[in-house]
Amino acid sequence: MDMRGRVNAALKQAMKDKAADRLSTLRLINAAIKDKDIEARGTGEDVGVSDDEVLSILAKMTKQRQESARAYEEGGRLDLAERELAEIAVIEEFLPRQLDAEEVARAIREAVAETGAGSIRDMGRVMGVLKSRYPGQMDFGKVGPLVKDQLCGK
Repeated sequence: MDMRGRVNAALKQAMKDKAADRLSTLRLINAAIKDKDIEARGTGEDVGVSDDEVLSILAKMTKQRQESARAYEEGGRLDLAERELAEIAVIEEFLPRQLDAEEVARAIREAVAETGAGSIRDMGRVMGVLKSRYPGQMDFGKVGPLVKDQLCGK
């Protein structure tokens, strides 16, 4: 089942279960996907968003909620922080398993070897390979500096 189908199935199940918080988060996911569909139609593409784009949307939503939860915690609003963390838990159900540090390091080494990257100028090619091969499986904000270290350390 594709990502959109999984989200819709979970949405229907949440309605049946009367799980209001879960339903709310699933509706937010659905709305974000539909927004991306509308944006794609504006460029002339008649096809809906791909699973990779859905993964990208979900990763972005997770990151936004992590930042919000951190801000709420710093502001002493633990109730709102808990709500954000609960939404993250629902969103992460649809994301693939995150790679651990060792797997990320191995993926970087393989991408560097595959692209023949030898300097920092090749960082874009390496990141492109990683993003196409591991969508939603690693935090590319954290991977960027690791790739840079690998390329500068050569």
